[in-house]
Amino acid sequence: MTELKEDFSLKETSPKIGGGRVSGRERLTSSFDLVEQMEFLYVRIVRARDLQVNQVTGTCDPYVEVKIGNYKGTTIPFEKKLNPEWNQVFAFTKERLQAISVELLVKDKMIVNGDFIGKIKIDMPDIPKRVPPDSPLAPEWKRLEAKDGSRARGELMFAIWFGTQADEAFSSAWHSDTAVVSGENIMNCRSKVYVSPKLWYLRVNVIEAQDLVPKQRNRNPEVFIKAIFGNVVLKTTVSAKKTANPTWNEDLMFVAAEPFDDPLILTVEDKLGDNKEECLGRLVLPLSKAGKRFLPLPASAIWYNLERNIADGEEKKDVRFASRICLRFSLDGGYHVFDEATNYSSDLRSTMKQLWPPVIGVLELGILSAKELLPMKSRDGRGTTDAYCVAKYANKWVRTRTVVDSFDPKWNEQYTWEVYDPYTVITLVVFDNCHLHPGGAKDSRIGKVRIRLSTLETDRIYTHSYPLVALLPNGVKKMGEVQLAVRFTCSSFVNLLQTYSQPLLPKMHYINPLSVFQIDSLRHQATHLLSSRLSRAEPPLRREVVEYLLDVGSQMWSMRRGKANLARLMRFLNAFGVAWIWFDQVRRWKNPMTTIFVHVFYVIMVLFPQMILAMFFFSLFGVVIMKFKKRPRLPPHMDIKLSFADKAHPDELDEEFDTFPSSKQGHILTTRYDRLRSIAARMVTLNGDLDSQLERLQSLIDWRDPRATAMFSIFCLMAAVVFYIVPLWILLLFAGPFVMRHPRFRIDIPALPQNFLRRLPSKAESLL
Repeated sequence: MTELKEDFSLKETSPKIGGGRVSGRERLTSSFDLVEQMEFLYVRIVRARDLQVNQVTGTCDPYVEVKIGNYKGTTIPFEKKLNPEWNQVFAFTKERLQAISVELLVKDKMIVNGDFIGKIKIDMPDIPKRVPPDSPLAPEWKRLEAKDGSRARGELMFAIWFGTQADEAFSSAWHSDTAVVSGENIMNCRSKVYVSPKLWYLRVNVIEAQDLVPKQRNRNPEVFIKAIFGNVVLKTTVSAKKTANPTWNEDLMFVAAEPFDDPLILTVEDKLGDNKEECLGRLVLPLSKAGKRFLPLPASAIWYNLERNIADGEEKKDVRFASRICLRFSLDGGYHVFDEATNYSSDLRSTMKQLWPPVIGVLELGILSAKELLPMKSRDGRGTTDAYCVAKYANKWVRTRTVVDSFDPKWNEQYTWEVYDPYTVITLVVFDNCHLHPGGAKDSRIGKVRIRLSTLETDRIYTHSYPLVALLPNGVKKMGEVQLAVRFTCSSFVNLLQTYSQPLLPKMHYINPLSVFQIDSLRHQATHLLSSRLSRAEPPLRREVVEYLLDVGSQMWSMRRGKANLARLMRFLNAFGVAWIWFDQVRRWKNPMTTIFVHVFYVIMVLFPQMILAMFFFSLFGVVIMKFKKRPRLPPHMDIKLSFADKAHPDELDEEFDTFPSSKQGHILTTRYDRLRSIAARMVTLNGDLDSQLERLQSLIDWRDPRATAMFSIFCLMAAVVFYIVPLWILLLFAGPFVMRHPRFRIDIPALPQNFLRRLPSKAESLL
């Protein structure tokens, strides 16, 4: 057990960030002060001119090969072009370079014997060094040299310099560690910053329709509205008014993303039978017609003419009469559009920027490296991993470059976000890139890290190695570790403190709240929209990455997660149990000195009641101060013991990883169903017992047991007289010592009120 705890623990590290001058709370000024500096040799190939024509083909298909020792990088070739323009950047890791010079070879694609058109050679000591914010190095024209060192025809424009990952060319450059990747797959290796599209709640309030014309006139129509937006289809209930003028007054809500590509399509359907419907009219509404609102005032109701549904082969005719539909159609910008799990959301702002709170600070994340990653796939007969990281906070996603074929990759990339609320979580995931070669499968999960900002001290640099934990069908497994540097800088301490008194969500969530079912449905739509939009970027942020980062499927049934949540609840209730055990020992006089002290303290509180609240809050203050020394020093991380991941039964994990609907059949499915019925039966019994106790309390005044209610009414009358005549402090003065009397004067049987309550009737006997 000790080894397991050590393997999955969070470890504090001391990376050489900020030039090795970080000492806990030192505030650094460099824009890349949270990562270790990595030096690269950058070569920018801009263009060439007046190149030599191939004497055999009469044309020239030029490309440039950048050669540094054993490392080679090539530009894309151009066909039949003597003045090509590439504008490509190559980055070579300096620590791996052993050559003394750089060769730029201009070659012809049609020449395969290793010959070249011309070359340029640069010695390493002659290469300048550039440090941002210096301006980019200006490229220069240089004459090509032939094989024998003579002057060749043609010139090449290029720039070459030593720089770091802070260089603007870093993210778009071809890196030497991706030499095994070729063609368009190189794009999948590059680092990138993505911004989520602006999401809106699209609300359609269907009020009524008029003058509908069903084809079957001899029946009462059963009309409902079908709304289609993108891939989402929603329906109203069948109108209770089964006439040609039905009414609904129902809301249908969708999630829309800017720019608005799809229109909203409404059809009025007449339900003829099972799976049989007839379209009575159709309406197409572009979202440009929807009003954007952020106040709780409803949008104006508007009447729209419905288009007739035209059957195949039927000609469209001009009609003077048309059915109509009345509805409200708006984009609600006063809500926060949920796209993440509510327990660890990274953004709580509304869609409308006018309602955003002020910025309270800046979050900086340095993604340094990973170590001891496990092989995720096989290539050339051996295990390998091509790892990259994706982090999300608010609407900004960042992706590091892919480090090819390394179990200890180093990224050393730094990113920043504006912070509007400390009760937010930044999430980082590590994936194995499976799209570096043709025919790649889905990218494989390696692990996830979540950090809640409210648990971080301001202006402190946290440098830790986080365990990457994966829950697999055969159990929990450590996939490696990722090293991060995190800093939360507060720009306005007053605004930071003020956020703790503000509502967590925008006001529209409280003025016009959404149901739990609506929030779940809309979150599903939002995650689908984000996955679709981000997968169209270049390089794409693939669906499996987006869904893992947004915790899609986290609300599915899990026996393991249920046990973990129950253990969390029992851990909280345990404090009350401990308090009751202590009080029971006091009333049983286990420690006479403690019991006497409690008696004295109780008498003082009764005689001086104004001290009760003061003593309560002073005691609470003392508890908080005593716990200050034991406060958490480390940021939160994935805890396998809290998650019950180390105790999960293989059958429970197999059920957790099962699809929905289930892909299992036969005995396995029957066993799981019976187990679920057993758990549900216990919950039903527990719920029934609670209902019975509450019904017994209600029967005190309902005269279901006339004798018990009569006795209770007499007791209430006597209690009213006693409490009116005798001061409350006198009653309390006698009640406390009576409850804590010595066991010699007590019989351990249930008390009278408990006996009386248990004999009261409930409605359990009326259940079938």
